[in-house]
Amino acid sequence: MENEEDIKVLGTWASPFVIRVKIALNMKGIVYESLEEVEGLHYKSELLLKSNPIYKKVPVLIHGGKPLCESLIILHYIDEAFTIDGASSLFPSCPYDSALARFWAFYLDDKWFPSLIGILKAKTKEAKEESKKQVEQGLELLEEAFKKISKGKRWFNGDKIGYLDMAFGSHLGWLKATEKSENLKLFDEKKTPNLVEWAQCFLSDDNVKKVMPEIDKFVEYGHKLKIKWGVAN
Repeated sequence: MENEEDIKVLGTWASPFVIRVKIALNMKGIVYESLEEVEGLHYKSELLLKSNPIYKKVPVLIHGGKPLCESLIILHYIDEAFTIDGASSLFPSCPYDSALARFWAFYLDDKWFPSLIGILKAKTKEAKEESKKQVEQGLELLEEAFKKISKGKRWFNGDKIGYLDMAFGSHLGWLKATEKSENLKLFDEKKTPNLVEWAQCFLSDDNVKKVMPEIDKFVEYGHKLKIKWGVAN
């Protein structure tokens, strides 16, 4: 492994996309330096603009001076670049299950998480209810995906936390915060019992607890965002 000490993660504490990168590094036992961008990204540092001139957003993984962007791509890189004795792959061994994990990770970022944030952004009761419905439907789909991919084991990845666990689990802070701030119940023990148990296990993992902020911190930041969006109560 080259330049283990020269690894930096450029990000913001509240970003689930940054959180998942840090979890992956923790799972691999990789030492890294966390560089925090200004909250809200109103100001973009020179390092960010230099490291990600195309999208100008976090996270950015800098390894040996070379930047890599987009969190799901970074997870692939971490899995391939840091092969350590005794460390399992972040992906299922079955090629089909691995492809399914990639599919659902993309779905989470492309469809499900925007619906979750849509609850906070909604300016009408109807819009909030529609976003809530989309989140709940997505959770039911993910419940079925979990049963299919995990094959009865603890994680999407089987015996150990993997790619899809991190892709989904990194959103749990905002899920819990949305439930609390909006007085909602999005996780349903009857409809998604496996996901409820999985989420509890994920948030209890030491590698996750090291980087997952407290729910109240998300709630407070979410209130600031709602003021910015003009939807604060």
